[in-house]
Amino acid sequence: MQHQTLYALAGSLNSLFIVVSLYGLWSQLQKIWQRKHDARVGAGKTTDILSLNQFSVSFLAYCAFFVYGYSITPFNHYIVWPRLIASLIALAILYEIDRDRRSLASRNALLACTLLLCAGVAGLAFDPTFTDEKRVISQSLIVAVTVLLAQGYAHQIRLIWRSGKTGAVSLKMSQFILAMDISTIFFACVMGLKTGWPLLLLACVSATTKLIIMWLFRWEKTSAAARIKRQVPA
Repeated sequence: MQHQTLYALAGSLNSLFIVVSLYGLWSQLQKIWQRKHDARVGAGKTTDILSLNQFSVSFLAYCAFFVYGYSITPFNHYIVWPRLIASLIALAILYEIDRDRRSLASRNALLACTLLLCAGVAGLAFDPTFTDEKRVISQSLIVAVTVLLAQGYAHQIRLIWRSGKTGAVSLKMSQFILAMDISTIFFACVMGLKTGWPLLLLACVSATTKLIIMWLFRWEKTSAAARIKRQVPA
């Protein structure tokens, strides 16, 4: 009974911080919209410095946990519904990146992620109960997504480092997602490593990358090296 109470508390806390992180994602989308309507930002520059790689794998991470949440027993509402909303917002960001850049890569990423989300929703609607074998596949997918997420955020970090500027990247998004990652680590520990280790793995990787990006915002403002890089023509 005590463990169930702690589980409910950790799950509720994690859900609260996921909602907070959704605001962070939403702030990224708002920043893109703001830059789009800013006369000083030219065509093709609305999503400057944003990594298509990073947002594609972020979407994959949200979508994978959406599927994972309804594949485990019992059905985990704390994981499923917030991740579905996050997937939709991440998809909207990918849509804005495609509208701004109109490249083959951005179009393919948008189409692939749209199809994956449709497949995930279809899985929830028609066959939410997974066998043990499918659950192992789901967990393996999350490990793969974690590797891709680390690579995607490394790409975003590299773009900022090389250019000396954060461009359209939202600081609020990193701050709010970091808060979610910390609460997710706590929730995963309460769930137990047998079930919660995929959550723990991804949250630790995500939190590390967010801390680096937040440091880069400070580096951009205070570093002479960053000022020099901004003066070098692209």
